[in-house]
Amino acid sequence: MKPKNLVIVRAVVDQGLTHAEAATRFGVTRQWVHTLVRRYEADGPDGVTPRSRAPHTHPGRTPPVIRDRIIELRHELTNQGADAGPATIAWHLEHEGRKPPSISTIRRILHDAALITPAPNKRPRSSYIRFQADLPNECWQADITHWYLANGTRIEILDFLDDHARYLLDIRPAAAFTGPMVVTVMTELITKYGAPHSTLTDNGLVFTTRLARFKGARGGFEKLLETHGITQKNGRPGHPQTQGKIEGFHQTLKRWLTARPLPETINDLTHLLTEFRTWYNTARPHRSIGRRTPQTAYTALPKASPSTNPRTAEWRSRTDIVDQYGKVTLRYAGKIRHLGIGNAHNGTPVLMLIHDRDVVVSNSNTGETIGEFTIDPDKNYQRKKP
Repeated sequence: MKPKNLVIVRAVVDQGLTHAEAATRFGVTRQWVHTLVRRYEADGPDGVTPRSRAPHTHPGRTPPVIRDRIIELRHELTNQGADAGPATIAWHLEHEGRKPPSISTIRRILHDAALITPAPNKRPRSSYIRFQADLPNECWQADITHWYLANGTRIEILDFLDDHARYLLDIRPAAAFTGPMVVTVMTELITKYGAPHSTLTDNGLVFTTRLARFKGARGGFEKLLETHGITQKNGRPGHPQTQGKIEGFHQTLKRWLTARPLPETINDLTHLLTEFRTWYNTARPHRSIGRRTPQTAYTALPKASPSTNPRTAEWRSRTDIVDQYGKVTLRYAGKIRHLGIGNAHNGTPVLMLIHDRDVVVSNSNTGETIGEFTIDPDKNYQRKKP
């Protein structure tokens, strides 16, 4: 109780002061004196106790049912290995037919529930410089990551991601991926989605031979891109930020996999990755594409296509010695080819001049041409031209 209020009231009730006289004596308004006296007459001394000035209603307060659902979604999404930030929770509320509060309100509710760990030193997203293709199929990123089976076996995972829409074009596991296996996957994707304008990968040998110890021969992936007029781009060695989108995608993938038991076999992992691809493309909102799903973004615009610029011819040379079976070897499109020179030249040192698929083989000692070939990409053994 505030003593002054009771003194004012008793000055009027017990001492006979008018409301105006009491207001003048105690330095308050006559209306306030009237209010205090009315409260005293109704409730006694308790009536003049100071009352809260808070409004009786709170139209801006988040309803308890929405607050509870925000906390439920945080737990559900986290347990699924999915993104569970305030913006993602707002997206799910909206798609449930509920009006979500602001992102800052959702964040505050999660903080109050001790579901967010403060990270003041974390670099803000706004500080990153991001590049994004303008159209679907303008650039495909590809990479290989890994996961484990229940028995501890390490399994490689190959994935292709559209740069513009973040659409997961393909994802599959293997004990280890080779160049020809990557070529097979890329060929399937070109058949299904059309050839992209460009690709972006790291410098792994399954993608490029530009940093190989013995330079010159182009790998199968490079040959395939060349055939379709697709521009090949490779990140700077030791600089994974160039492939930042697919590196970030791998974090999403592994967070999702971590929320599930380790698969027993590669087939089990294949089924898991198929389930993940469906969820990632059709049910997961993506911050960088306006909280749309990748499938929505991929189908919203026309597709880019390869450049019409003429391809660059491959010119190189190689030395070898004809083996005991009358053959020399040559790497073409990522595979070792055997060129049949003939037993008459066993042990002869040779020089091979290669122009794309055409190869001229000469005796290194005499300069005499001893064989001409046109490489058949579908065969390992190559016969001499007549």
